Amino acid sequence: MTLPRDQILGRLKSALDRENRPPEAARARLRDRPAGLIPERGQGAPADRLALFAAEAERVEATVARIPGPAALPREVARYLAETNQPPALRAAQSLADVDWSSQPMLKVTGGTADGADNCSISRAFGGVAETGTLVFLSGPDNPTTLNFVPPTHIAVIRAADIAGDYEAVWARLRAEAGGGAYMPRTVNWVTGPSRTADIEQTLLLGAHGPQRLHIVILDDDATP
Repeated sequence: MTLPRDQILGRLKSALDRENRPPEAARARLRDRPAGLIPERGQGAPADRLALFAAEAERVEATVARIPGPAALPREVARYLAETNQPPALRAAQSLADVDWSSQPMLKVTGGTADGADNCSISRAFGGVAETGTLVFLSGPDNPTTLNFVPPTHIAVIRAADIAGDYEAVWARLRAEAGGGAYMPRTVNWVTGPSRTADIEQTLLLGAHGPQRLHIVILDDDATP
């Protein structure tokens, strides 16, 4: 008796037609894949991309600040928390371990993954997309995914040079930096603004599935925090 599982796998095997479609052909197709259409709105000079990224991020309720470099990050974080009337404490990703927080002695900075007791977290974004104001986060021990979604306030740090015009450019950079696919992160999260839903009576609610507040800090120079 032929089981449904065997029937399904048999159909897949026939469709693959490996005798007439060797694996080398599939590898060549992936390697020489045709490029898709790229929207023009995210293209242009770096200054134009930065302006569009900030405008799109603010349009979806995120806040944006630009600072000269990593040395100015502690002051900006302290300013934001004070301005939004939040406790001076945050959970920081290991990717920001080189930041010297001592200039803001009132800030309590701890590391590790986020838990339900954290009000604010700060992590580093791998990249950004100007056309939609989207941030891109890679999971890993130096940038725990919990920091992006568990605390009600999330501060994201991104270099100006890492803001691309379109999604395809970010994927291309990730593939290039991953060494031809030898290493890829377990998770790639694309975040556009704070968490939101309008499922209930079409009323917009922020923070339904993640942070209520998203503050983006853009580092204008090429230094890595």
